[in-house]
Amino acid sequence: MLELMVFLLCGSIIVSGLLAIHLSSTMAAMVSAGLAGLFAALCYLLLGAPDVAMTEASIGSGLSTLIFLYALRRTAGAETQSWRS
Repeated sequence: MLELMVFLLCGSIIVSGLLAIHLSSTMAAMVSAGLAGLFAALCYLLLGAPDVAMTEASIGSGLSTLIFLYALRRTAGAETQSWRS
């Protein structure tokens, strides 16, 4: 049963990674990449590495996704603002 859950999570990592590549919306791609990190954290937890799972969940999928979304929001109107001044 554990092996089946690990295989399903690994498949979910691959699917969300492929979605991140093929989505046209940058924000949706970033969320999909964050989901890949979250699925990896769950996989680490099932394999018996809770310290690695906590690190992956907090840094890998949490903080990096927030930083990318913040940078995307800050640079979204940068082209129009630079032409105005």
